[in-house]
Amino acid sequence: MLLLAPMEGLLDATLRDVLTRTGGIDRCVSEFIRVTDMLLPERVFVRVVPELLNDGRTRAGVPVRAQLLGSDPSCLAENAERLASLGPHGIDLNFGCPAKTVNQSRGGAVLLDEPELIGRIVSAVRRAVPAHVPVSAKMRLGFNDDARAEECAHAIAEAGADELVIHARTKAHGYRPPAYWDRLAEVRQSLPPHLRLPVIANGEIWTVADAVRCREVTGCEHLMIGRGMVTDPGLALAIKGQGGVAWEVLPPLLQIFWQQVSARVERRHRAGRLKQWLNYLRKRYPEAQQAYDDLRLFNEPAHIEAWLQRQTAPQACAA
Repeated sequence: MLLLAPMEGLLDATLRDVLTRTGGIDRCVSEFIRVTDMLLPERVFVRVVPELLNDGRTRAGVPVRAQLLGSDPSCLAENAERLASLGPHGIDLNFGCPAKTVNQSRGGAVLLDEPELIGRIVSAVRRAVPAHVPVSAKMRLGFNDDARAEECAHAIAEAGADELVIHARTKAHGYRPPAYWDRLAEVRQSLPPHLRLPVIANGEIWTVADAVRCREVTGCEHLMIGRGMVTDPGLALAIKGQGGVAWEVLPPLLQIFWQQVSARVERRHRAGRLKQWLNYLRKRYPEAQQAYDDLRLFNEPAHIEAWLQRQTAPQACAA
C-alpha cells in the first residue's frame, strides 16, 4: 500500500486531487486540522478536507483520512467524534509536525517528549469514534533526539491505534537527508507481539530504488510518500511496476491545478502556488525547468492562464 503524505502549505486538497488522478496512490492523509480548546464547526473540517463532500474521496476515488493536531485529549476526542460523523476514511493524529509555531503551542513533534500524553490522546480518540472508523497516528523518531521513540510507538499501540506512520527523522533533523530507516526498523521491531500493528515507513523516498531499499531496511511493506510524489507524480505507479508519468501528461494536470487554485486561493498568491509545484517538478522533468523559467517573473493570473492554454492547445497540423 502506498500513501500520499500530508504536507502543510504544499500537499493540500488541490494537489491531492491532481496527484491521485495519475494513479498508484491507495490512500491520502489530509494536512492537519488544528484543535485547541473548542469544538470546531463542521465547515472547518470541510474546508481542510473538502473530500468529505465526496464520500471522503478525491475525485479520482482515492480515500482520504483526516488528520487532527492538538494536545488536549478531551477536546481532540470531542472533535474526532464530530469529524467521524462526516465520513472520513479514518482519523489520523499528528505527532510529527516540526513547525516551530505548531510546537510552541504544544502540537506536533513536541509531544514526542511526552509519551504518556500521546497515549492518552490516542486512547481518548479511539474511544470517541465508532469502532469501524480507523484511528492512526503519524510520528517522527523524536523531538531533539530519538531516545524515546520506542516509548512513543508503544504508547500509540497500547492506546488502540490501528496503524502507525513513522517519519524516520527527528524534529531536529527537519527534512535534511538521510532518513534513518535502520532506526525506524528498531522501533518497529521493539513492538511486542500483542502490540503489533501495521507500521508505515516515511521519509526520503524519491525513486523506485529508494522504495525497494526502504522496504528492505525497515521491514515495512507499506510506504508513505510526500515530496517524492510532488516531484514525480508517476512515482507511485513506477513503484508498483506500472511505468511512470511522462511530461506530456502533466500540462492538463497543471491546468486543473491552476483552476482549483484560482477558486480557492487569493489572487496575489495564485502564481506562487503554481511556481511552488513547478519548482519540485523541475527536479524530475527538464520541461518543468523551462516552464519555471518562463513563468518565474510573472505573477498576473492572466499571463499564467495564457501560458497554460498554449501548453494544452492541440498542436497545429503540419502543412
